[in-house]
Amino acid sequence: MKSNKLGAKFNRGDSPLKITLIYAILIIACICSLYPILNILTVSLRPSNALFSKSLSIIPPNATFDNFKQAFIQYDMLNWLLHSLIVSSVACIFSVMLSVTAGYAFSRFKFRGKQMGLSLLLVTQMFPLAMTLLPLYLMLIKFNMTNSYFALAVIYVSTSIPFNIWMMKGFYDTIPKSLEESAYVDGASIFRSFYQIILPLAKPAVALTALFSFMGAWSEYIVASVIINETGKLTLPVGLVSMQGQFNTAWGIYSAGALITAVPVMILFICLSKYLVGGLTVGSVKG
Repeated sequence: MKSNKLGAKFNRGDSPLKITLIYAILIIACICSLYPILNILTVSLRPSNALFSKSLSIIPPNATFDNFKQAFIQYDMLNWLLHSLIVSSVACIFSVMLSVTAGYAFSRFKFRGKQMGLSLLLVTQMFPLAMTLLPLYLMLIKFNMTNSYFALAVIYVSTSIPFNIWMMKGFYDTIPKSLEESAYVDGASIFRSFYQIILPLAKPAVALTALFSFMGAWSEYIVASVIINETGKLTLPVGLVSMQGQFNTAWGIYSAGALITAVPVMILFICLSKYLVGGLTVGSVKG
């Protein structure tokens, strides 16, 4: 109640100029974010003979979905989607499993090498993935794992879990340990208290971890273009780049493919949006 009064006093103390400036900045930021997407939508709805129209309307008067149809007819868009969905889903599942458990171990237990392990995980984030591409490729050649979706998924998991472990650890640190201690008193084991008490409270962090892991694997191009070079095994980002011709590019079909690429991520975000909230543990402990 006291915080609400302080918040109300703070809001009443804001000057109209400050509020106007904040809204102006937010509107400009929204326009900068939405304009490229709307431009791609407009190009994808234009017929090929009206691609370079000077009209500023978002939905062109002669709008057509022919570019979306041609993306599946002229190109192997359906298989690209399936391949990317398989790799991204596998990478997401294993990344979430490892990050959730490892983050809990780093948050709750004391063991030798804990601080060094956290530091090493943080150091790995300093090096870009492209820097390790050559040794990874030589390693995959040695194990005869080129053009393998499993190898690609393993690379995505290994590059995503350091950040995810740190994020999960930070969230676990905000959950009171007294919840687990109460469960231990009632006879619950460590695994039972984790899966039945802590994990449900950590749904926002788990959802965010899943979203980041899926998006990172779904939109990655550099590694996929090197590891997967068979025409029938291309993932979606590599397939979209293959649409670009040497002398000419069907930008309408390319734009339609780019919008199709964004659909699975949007669906996943909508499904996980109800979990992307914090403060689920507020008031869970009396005192």
